[in-house]
Amino acid sequence: MATLSIDKITKAFGHTTVIPELSLTIEDGEFCVLVGPSGCGKSTLLRIIAGLEPISSGRILVDGVDMSDAEPPERGVAMVFQSYALYPHMDVGRNIGFGLKIARTPLAEITERVGRAAEKLRLGSYLKRKPRELSGGQRQRVAIGRAMTRKPKLFLLDEPLSNLDAALRVGMRVEIARLKAELASTMVYVTHDQVEAMTLADRIVVMNGGRIEQVGAPLDLYHRPANLFVAGFIGSPAMNFLKGRVASAEGDQAMVSLDLGFSLRMSVSKPPQPGAEVTVGIRPEHIVLAAEGQADAVALKASVVELLGSDTFIHVRDGEESLVIRDSGGRMVRAGDRIAISLPPGACHLFDKAGQRISDTAAATEPA
Repeated sequence: MATLSIDKITKAFGHTTVIPELSLTIEDGEFCVLVGPSGCGKSTLLRIIAGLEPISSGRILVDGVDMSDAEPPERGVAMVFQSYALYPHMDVGRNIGFGLKIARTPLAEITERVGRAAEKLRLGSYLKRKPRELSGGQRQRVAIGRAMTRKPKLFLLDEPLSNLDAALRVGMRVEIARLKAELASTMVYVTHDQVEAMTLADRIVVMNGGRIEQVGAPLDLYHRPANLFVAGFIGSPAMNFLKGRVASAEGDQAMVSLDLGFSLRMSVSKPPQPGAEVTVGIRPEHIVLAAEGQADAVALKASVVELLGSDTFIHVRDGEESLVIRDSGGRMVRAGDRIAISLPPGACHLFDKAGQRISDTAAATEPA
């Protein structure tokens, strides 16, 4: 295990800067997930940590030792790539132990380490099989096993599940979560899938355009997003956003009027100016299906209804405004039905014109 410190690094390709100045500390034993859309710089950052990309400025420190100019083998890291990168002519046992063989590790130790990794990854009965005889999930476990046998200070995983189908992704998420608990190693995991980030991470780093938008525990980011980007990226289905204006503000309270017809009194960290344009965000599970004629409710037409068994996603639209409602109550709603909804102010997030969060509530309401 190791502590990783990224100190004011930058990365440029020619005249194009892909990572402006960035600093981050990943603690010993932490599972840190870098998440963001394609092109946000997360894989580039991982390759910089591994030593596969040079930095333009700044420092990379492992346990306080400057590794900025060190070669990849000297950094004590093991990397699992998006592609399995297995040798097709070697069986599983030889693939897992190949790195140790190159490092001239004694045969007895190779056999012991390979056996231990195979046991943890439930590959013991597959050691004599070739990669072509394995499923996608099994191949990815072999790639992880190859990294494990090196006893690295840092595990780096670059979108290891992206080539798997949906069912295998779920299974491998469980496998990685189990390994995380067993190995207690420092891990840095890159993904564009926020579900993977939410289910695996101790801390999530949300990146956008090479910059860090927010760092925090999964539920902190879910309930207290720092800005519109994080609010829209974390959560599935995504948070709903509604346009509005500040009708009045006094002290730590603001009255917000939404174009959709709602008026909400919200707690704020700093009072906005009356008349200021704002955005109100609310997660689909926090929208309440109300009784027709309820004072604080607005009736809207359901345009699309997705029946998923345990949940129903109801899409409603009013002019340019649209909402997704997540209902777990088993209500029978069909496309074309008019439904009444209300927005609990305590479950709403308020963002200023620049997209920064200004509401002062945790917005951690239980799903309606």
